[in-house]
Amino acid sequence: QVRLVESGGGLVQPGGSLRLSCAVSGSLFSIEAMGWYRQVPGKEREMIATITGQHTTNYAASVQDRFTISKDNVKNAVYLQTNSAKPEDTAVYYCNVKGRPSFGDINVINYWGQGTQVTVSS
Repeated sequence: QVRLVESGGGLVQPGGSLRLSCAVSGSLFSIEAMGWYRQVPGKEREMIATITGQHTTNYAASVQDRFTISKDNVKNAVYLQTNSAKPEDTAVYYCNVKGRPSFGDINVINYWGQGTQVTVSS
């Protein structure tokens, strides 16, 4: 069973920084991409940043040049460094892994963590 556990959320002042971590446990045949999403009440979950197996990254325009996604294949973890935080960054942040459970699987499965709250406020 694949399990994702986020950590590192909390309260940060505007202009401050936080580093979110996501530990991935369990067995997957392959991982296509890892990423971070966020959601505020009443809105859809939105992609913030993704990173592929080849370390190709993609960012939402709202966080470009402020957030950095990285991963550690040895630790099976993905990170999100959030800099220059803004009040509109306040949300629950979710870790995501897109992977194939077994050899021969055609479909890619989305796995989600439970989320970690980030609040940007003075």
